[in-house]
Order: sequence, then structure tokens, then C-alpha cells
Amino acid sequence: MGRRRRNNGLMEAMAALRWPVGVALGIVGFLVIRLGFPAWLDNAGPLAGMFSPLMGVLAFLWLGACLLGALVSAIRSSNRKRLLDTRTDLESLSATGWRNFERLVGEAFRRQGYAVEENHHAGPDGGIDLLLFKDGCRTLVQCKQWRREQVGVAVVREMYGLLVHHDADAVKIVTTGSYTQAAAAFAADKPIELVTGEQMLAMIRAAQPASATPPANVMQEPASTALPHAAEACPRCGAAMVERRNRRTGAAFMGCSRFPACRGTA
Repeated sequence: MGRRRRNNGLMEAMAALRWPVGVALGIVGFLVIRLGFPAWLDNAGPLAGMFSPLMGVLAFLWLGACLLGALVSAIRSSNRKRLLDTRTDLESLSATGWRNFERLVGEAFRRQGYAVEENHHAGPDGGIDLLLFKDGCRTLVQCKQWRREQVGVAVVREMYGLLVHHDADAVKIVTTGSYTQAAAAFAADKPIELVTGEQMLAMIRAAQPASATPPANVMQEPASTALPHAAEACPRCGAAMVERRNRRTGAAFMGCSRFPACRGTA
């Protein structure tokens, strides 16, 4: 179970917003507390002199908390964008820690137009990791950064129970691998979307700026070194095969797209 994040009050609330919103709220609140309240208290007679210094202190505290929260929000946003823009293959998804994988998934959905709320109380072993809001619909998301096993039907049943309990509109389960046949069968007639690692990678690539994707002529291998395309299915699990390169020798070979969950080669 991941360590739970404590509620830091106003600053954490501002950090959950986009940083320009936090800055705007800080400035508006400062002006209201510093200037608006004293002007209103001027009509209160002798009480005005008593509360005026306190309003000044509160105004600066409000502004400071909002600006700090906006700074945290800006840093988090920058980290999420850099995290998404540097994912290039399934191996890079599998190498991402569970917390960063949740942030990565959230950023991918943000770029699809969703408003995303991160559940900081969730851990790596289950629960609702993200809340998505779009077109008046609320979607629950669970992220499974599992490297060596398929997501089973128990996880899908748990999320369906949470969907009913929270009266949500839909559920998305995102994994770096794949799902069992029982899990797919259970989700088939329900508002549950099972997102595999390959689908997640495609979503990330679609969300990346054009400059993050190498030009086509750079990605293509010379004809003399291209591998034959006869091996289309993994001999171990039947998944699609993709071209890889040995890190030490640079030699090309066909490997399972579910690596490292499956290490089939051809």
C-alpha cells in the first residue's frame, strides 16, 4: 500500500488546480481581504481599527498559500508532460513506477480533453486511482502497472462494484500488459473499458507533440538490415511481435510486444 498523502489544506487545494487559476484566486482573494473587508469594516465604527491589522495578515497568508500551491501545480504539470513525452515503447511503460504510471495515464486523458482528479489516497494494490470528467460523465479509473501477469476477472468485478457504489457512468482499467479471457468476458456487456498496454501506448503516441516522434525516414531501417515479417505471432503467448534491438550488440530481432511479461523471440 502506498503512503497516504496528508491533507495540507489550502495549499494542496490550490495545487490540485491549474496553476494560472491558483495565481488568479490568490490575487483576487488578497485584494478582497486586504482592501474589501477593511472598507466594509469602516462602517462598523470602533471595530474597524481592531480587525484591520488582522485582515492584512490574513491577506498575505492567503496570497502566499495560493502562490505556493500554484508553484506546486506548475511543477507537477511539467513533470507529467515530460513523463508522457518520453514514453516510446512498452518497455518504457513497464519501467515506470506505479505512481508515475498513474500520473502518465492521467496526463494522457487530459490531452484527450478530460478533467482529471488524482486520488492521492489510493495505493498500488487497487482502488480508484483517477476520476475523469467529460461531457457531464464521471469515469472511475484504476491503473495496473503489472509487468509479469495478466489482469484477472477479480479486479474487473471489484471496479464494477465501485461503479455501482459511487453511481459513476463508466470504468476504465489501464494496464501495461493484458487481460484474461474471463476478465474480458465479464466486462463485455458493461460500461467497463479494458485498456491494454499496446492501446495505452497508442494513446500516448497520439497525445505526444509531433516533434516527439522521429521522422519516418529515421524510424525506418535500411533494406539490408530489415527483418522478415514472417514471425507475426509470439511462439509463447500468441501476441503480436515487434522489432527490437539488442542493447549490447545492436542486432535486430523480433520480440513479443508483451515484454517483459512474455519474453518470446523469433
